[in-house]
Amino acid sequence: MTTIIPERRPEWLRVRAPKGENYQQLKQLMRGQSLHTVCEEARCPNIGECWGHKTATFMILGRVCTRSCGFCAVETGRPLGLDWEEPKRVAEAAKEMGLRHAVVTSVNRDELKDGGAAVFASTIRWIRRLNPDCKVEVLTPDFKGSADALRVVMDAKPDIFNHNVETIPRLYKRVRPQAVYLRSLQVLKMAKEMYPGTRTKSGFMLGLGETWDEIIEVMCDMREYDIDILTIGQYLRPSFQHLPIQRYVPLEEFAELKAEGKKMGFRHVESGPFVRSSYHAHEQADGATKE
Repeated sequence: MTTIIPERRPEWLRVRAPKGENYQQLKQLMRGQSLHTVCEEARCPNIGECWGHKTATFMILGRVCTRSCGFCAVETGRPLGLDWEEPKRVAEAAKEMGLRHAVVTSVNRDELKDGGAAVFASTIRWIRRLNPDCKVEVLTPDFKGSADALRVVMDAKPDIFNHNVETIPRLYKRVRPQAVYLRSLQVLKMAKEMYPGTRTKSGFMLGLGETWDEIIEVMCDMREYDIDILTIGQYLRPSFQHLPIQRYVPLEEFAELKAEGKKMGFRHVESGPFVRSSYHAHEQADGATKE
């Protein structure tokens, strides 16, 4: 029988409500440019800290996703048409924010032949055009495993290519019903093969019912597929309509997993309850370069 823990969070998982001058300015900037952020759409617990430091993860291709992952707060449904002016607006916002490291992600757009790859590529190129010194990290969907779609993105030469495996294989049907574990790993492998100098990155959540041995097995798989940067965080239930939390992972376990990851050979490991794909993304990139 599945055990569901109480929703009351331990002290180390409590965050202050977002506020402050930088937070308000960034919120106004995003609304003024008609842009979306995964910080808001996914109800990220780090939004106050990140926006307070004028960092954000842009979410392109609209705010409606064609998939229905059990952990994600982004709206599921039928998306609207593409906005080809969006890449330029993202670049303008990145310039106004003075970013040195921009992170761009998206909803899944499975109804599109290229999964939205052309918009990703355009966004990368616009950021480079308006912000020559800004590094660009992309967190993409799996493009249903299409090498042609992936190459469109990789030909724009992102500095870091990120695609999350999200959880262990056994939980995929419940957590990522329209995804395939090995396909996600293969996408990361193809990205590195297309441009060997590109850092690859992936991550997963804890607290959904995985075991220690299953976690270690996923980490071993990721190293086998030559992934450079690993992120590990605590799953936090966005609403009562989403998957329940099976456990709150203690800080000591996150520390142990970071140590294991370093021993396995990851260039950088970010492991902690509040860690998300783009949390401390700039520091992750620097760490992967130096180590």
